[in-house]
Amino acid sequence: MGAAAGVDLMEFLADVADWFLTADNWSGGDGILSRTFEHIRLSAFSVALAALVAIPPALWLGHTGRGGFLAVSIVNIGRAVPSFAIVALALPFTIELAQAGILSSGLGFAPTFLALFALAIPPIFTNTYTGVREVDRGMIEAGRGMGLTERQILTQIELPVAAPLMLAATRVAAVQVVATATLGALVAWGGLGRYIIDGFAQQDNVEVMAGAILVAGLSIATELAFVAVERLTVPEGIRRSAADQVAGAKAV
Repeated sequence: MGAAAGVDLMEFLADVADWFLTADNWSGGDGILSRTFEHIRLSAFSVALAALVAIPPALWLGHTGRGGFLAVSIVNIGRAVPSFAIVALALPFTIELAQAGILSSGLGFAPTFLALFALAIPPIFTNTYTGVREVDRGMIEAGRGMGLTERQILTQIELPVAAPLMLAATRVAAVQVVATATLGALVAWGGLGRYIIDGFAQQDNVEVMAGAILVAGLSIATELAFVAVERLTVPEGIRRSAADQVAGAKAV
C-alpha cells in the first residue's frame, strides 16, 4: 500500500511538471506570465501606497514621541482582523461605490486592494516609528549641538539609522501581501490565486498545486529582492546597528 502511494505521488508530481511544461499554460490572458504580472502589479501598488501613507506620520511621531504609542496601538488593531474578513467587509462598500459610478466595478481589484493595503500598513508604520525612537539619543543631541534643525535631525540622522528597520518592515509587508493576494480570486480578481481557486472548483489538484508553487516562488523572490536592495542601499555598519537594536528589543 505504501508503494502504491509512492507511485501515485510520483505520478502527481509528474503531472504538475507537465502542467508547467505545457506551452498553453504560459500564454494568453490566463497564462502564467499574465497572471504573474497581475499579481505583482496589485501587490506592488498596495505596498507602495501603504508605505506612502504610513511612513511620513510614523517618522514624525517617532521623532517627536508625541502620541506615538497610541498611534501604534490603533494601527496594530488591523493585524487582528483576518485579510479575508477585510475583503468581505470591503466588498459591499466597493459594490456601492460602483453603483454610484465612482468605481468601474465593485468586484475584483477594489476589494482586494483595500485588504492588501490594510495588511501592509501596520508593520511599515510600527517598524518605522520604532526605528526612529531607537536612534541613540546622544547622536540626536550632538546634532542639535551642531545647530541642525529638527527637520535636518530627522532626515540626516534618524531616517538613515532607521532605514534598515523600515526596509525590513516593507519586506515583511510585501511578502505577506504577495501571499495574501491569492484571496482576490474569491472576488473575481485574477493573479496567481486564480489557479488555486479554479483548481478547487474543478477538483483539479494539479492546477491547485501549480498555483501554490507559483505563489510560494513569487513570495520567496520578493523576499530575496528586498534583501538585495537592503544590501545595496544600506551601509553595513548601519545594518549591524539595526540588527543589534532588534536583538536587544527581543532580549528585553
